[in-house]
Amino acid sequence: MALGPRLDLRQSQSLVMTPQLRQAIKLLQSSNVEVTAFVEEELERNPLLERDERTDPRTVADERAPEPAAPEPTDSHAAATSGDIPAEGAAPLDADWGNVYDSDGGGSLGEGGGRGGSTGFDDTLSDIEDLADGRKSLREHLGEQVRLNIGDAQDRLIAAQMLALVDPAGRMAITDLQIANAMGCAEARVAGVRAQLQRLDPVGMFCRDLRECLAVQLADRNRLDPCMDRLLDNLDMLARRDLRGLMRVCEVDSEDLADMIAELKRLDPKPGASFDAPPAMPVVPDVLMRRMPDGGWAVELNPETLPRVLVNRGFHARAVVGAKSRDDRAFIADRLQTATWLVKSLEQRANTILKVAAEIVRRQDAFFRLGVGHLRPLILRDVAEYVAMHESTVSRVTANKYIATPRGTFELKYFFTTAIAGTLGGVSHSAEAVRFRIREMIGAETSEDVLSDDAIVERLRKEGVDIARRTVAKYREALRIPSSVQRKREKAVPA
Repeated sequence: MALGPRLDLRQSQSLVMTPQLRQAIKLLQSSNVEVTAFVEEELERNPLLERDERTDPRTVADERAPEPAAPEPTDSHAAATSGDIPAEGAAPLDADWGNVYDSDGGGSLGEGGGRGGSTGFDDTLSDIEDLADGRKSLREHLGEQVRLNIGDAQDRLIAAQMLALVDPAGRMAITDLQIANAMGCAEARVAGVRAQLQRLDPVGMFCRDLRECLAVQLADRNRLDPCMDRLLDNLDMLARRDLRGLMRVCEVDSEDLADMIAELKRLDPKPGASFDAPPAMPVVPDVLMRRMPDGGWAVELNPETLPRVLVNRGFHARAVVGAKSRDDRAFIADRLQTATWLVKSLEQRANTILKVAAEIVRRQDAFFRLGVGHLRPLILRDVAEYVAMHESTVSRVTANKYIATPRGTFELKYFFTTAIAGTLGGVSHSAEAVRFRIREMIGAETSEDVLSDDAIVERLRKEGVDIARRTVAKYREALRIPSSVQRKREKAVPA
């Protein structure tokens, strides 16, 4: 075999992830909030992109923009019934566009109102966000109270040290002796400062453990009597639901014990945890669904979550004419390619979401009509085969996407549940439906008939569900339902 340099010609196939393809995949699995943020960045970066300011979906659908970023509701709705999924003919969602306030100045609120008059909302009021006060952090809130309530300089210094040591939940497990040794002061002085801090808002901060936290809150409400104090000493018995034992220890009857437990439930075990928590963001559904007059379902994209952008062809033509160098022409061509690809990616994303959502609705028709007990088992492969897509594509489409239905707003992934086989080769059952049935059975228990996990298994098998005892126990624990022994002990307490 001769050794030496030579040239070989080989032919092979490989998948190349271009930047545009990666962008399309990223958009597909992103939520509507993330997509909107990405589009805003592109609008600032790309001069050939412009926002489609038309607000009436019917107008957009009729005019047929040259490069729509995503299909409008009346163009891209589908009806899912027990049979086929018609893509045309379903009525749009109920909306009276005559009552919509046009912030751009073209609309009106009825006759003679709104922007058509001499003044409008924007002329008299500033943005509400400009008027809202910034939310203070927990430490800022407590620091202001320390300055107002503690006058001694040394006590303030100790309070500042404690403020730095408190955890986000409001606890401070460090002992007074440790703080006293670190700061070179008396332990009694540290204890006095801690007692003052525990009465600040929110009450129950700077406590060593749960018992002390609850005791401080009860004392603040003047509810810390000897019976309640003994209940706090035996929180482990309350966790085991040993109500008979608690009645004996606290020397109260069942009615008084129930009132004491209800009082504890109204307390905050972690008073600092909710203070700095950011406000919950409302879920905006990507897909809207409603019942049709013929009994089917109308499924369409939510126009509020569809970023509508267009390619400004007129500006592109003028820019090409005015380009004086090769670099200018290359930049304009690159921006045009990027803008066109983004528009097509958004359109493909919208069509894919709608197609997958319509198939899910078709397959879960019994759930929408009869409830969670009729949720069918469904896997990604079932939907992927019907819509002619890969399973990974369906997985990306259903991630962080929500659908508003007559039964509430659900994430699309909610409808994909594992199957539990039926007895004697019968129809399989959805795991979510089985969990719902277990909750129903336990909710209907009486004090004389508390169901063990084995009893639940027997009942489910009579209903055609082939399930193991360990699976029932796992589902029960996931539902945070105590064992049959604990439930029996709780129900056996006389009223």
